[in-house]
Amino acid sequence: MATPTVAANAYASLARMMERGGAEKAGLGGQAVAGPSFSALLKDSVGSVLEAGKKSDAQTMAMASGKANVMDVVTAVADTDVAVSTLVSVRDRVIQAYEDIMKMPI
Repeated sequence: MATPTVAANAYASLARMMERGGAEKAGLGGQAVAGPSFSALLKDSVGSVLEAGKKSDAQTMAMASGKANVMDVVTAVADTDVAVSTLVSVRDRVIQAYEDIMKMPI
């Protein structure tokens, strides 16, 4: 089960990704400077979930060989669980938004 600390870390990570790009920022002269595209932001998000999964797998293998303790494995697995849950929630919201747009009259 995910702890509040793990969830807070996941949301902080998402906030850092959003700060790096994604939202438009005002440049000099009031002109908007575009950040990375949506696909780049999505690629970064999926990459971070994959990295969390790899870390979890590495900790599990280290535990099996006796080189890691149980808390490290549990923490890595919980981080992966939160990352995957967050990604699934975002996916569901995107699908719901698409369906809402498709229902709009022209």
